Parts: sequence; structure tokens; C-alpha cells
Amino acid sequence: MNNFKLEEFNCPCCGHNKMTQEFQDMIDEARRIAVVPFHINSGYRCEKHNKEVGSKSVNHTSGQAADIRCTDGQSRFKIIHALMRAGFKRIGIAKTFIHADCVKDSPTSIWFY
Repeated sequence: MNNFKLEEFNCPCCGHNKMTQEFQDMIDEARRIAVVPFHINSGYRCEKHNKEVGSKSVNHTSGQAADIRCTDGQSRFKIIHALMRAGFKRIGIAKTFIHADCVKDSPTSIWFY
């Protein structure tokens, strides 16, 4: 990756990181397109940490998702636009972050938290 250190995606619980190459390529391309920093709140999560944060989804535990910190509308627009151009088809929008994942066999969707 050119725009990230792989360690930015490490599980905060155990330090493991199983981000897929496809995800890494897509998030790197999205960051290049957006021309704004992507601060990763959450990347890979081990099963234990995923349960601790209350998630039942496999998006983060499969190494195919990340949450990007974002608190202003201008950056939010640039990040979402770049994620879509880079091929992400699953995007969640929260007040303080944007979730992006490339999990296959999941419906294309944009949702709000």
C-alpha cells in the first residue's frame, strides 16, 4: 500500500492483521482518489474484539472492512465518492466514521448507523 502502513489496520486487542490484498488495493486506490487523509478507526478485528464491540458481522473479522474516521461533510463527500470509484459497493455512514467493505456475496448497499 502506498497511502497506509499495514499496521494501521491491526486489531487493537491482539495486534493481528489479516486484511485481504483485494481490500488493501481498493482502500489504497480510494485514498489516492480522495486526496484527503483516511484515519482508520477499526480495521481487522479478531473474533474476541468483534464480540466486544458488539458486532455480529464477519466484515472486519474476514479482513475485508475498515471504519474511516470522518466528522465533516466535505471530507465525508470526498471519501464516499472515492470509495465508490475504487469499487466499494458496501458503505455505512455514521456521525463520526464511514464503514467500507468488499465482502463478496453481500448485497450492494449504503446504510446509516
